Amino acid sequence: MREVRLDKVVVNMGVGESGQRLINAERVLETITGQKPVRTISKKTRQPFGIKKGEPIGCKVTLRGERGEEFLRKAFKINQNAMSLYGFDESGSFSFGIEEHTDFPGMSYDPEVGIFGMDVSVTLCRPGYRIKRRKVGRKKIPNSHRVKREDAIRFVQEKFGVRIVE
Repeated sequence: MREVRLDKVVVNMGVGESGQRLINAERVLETITGQKPVRTISKKTRQPFGIKKGEPIGCKVTLRGERGEEFLRKAFKINQNAMSLYGFDESGSFSFGIEEHTDFPGMSYDPEVGIFGMDVSVTLCRPGYRIKRRKVGRKKIPNSHRVKREDAIRFVQEKFGVRIVE
């Protein structure tokens, strides 16, 4: 029950506008992850950026299980198997960015598509975390069973061979 495991990997591409650029980003994200992306909607109107409330401005994919692990291996390889210490939070989750989608194997630069960056957010859990999400008999996770920052760092180092840079 103390084993730390991968709960989910969320890959997000914020485009900032709808239209052809968003469609291109969705196509790129689907090619990289092998899963159909979901559009993200703006929550507020931002006139300086030309964004209206309710307008689709990005896309994301949630990967679980083997697909998530496979994607993380590719993503860490792109970042030279290194990750910054400040990418980890106190609840055992971590995030990092990938500057260009062309770094992935099999992806090449196309002037019509452009270059897209992406944010990768990873959530870790332990067996038994379902009790905080279930509908009947919902309980809190005890503090001793929660994933801490140190546990997440150890998990990434052992499972993926990533070195932590300060």
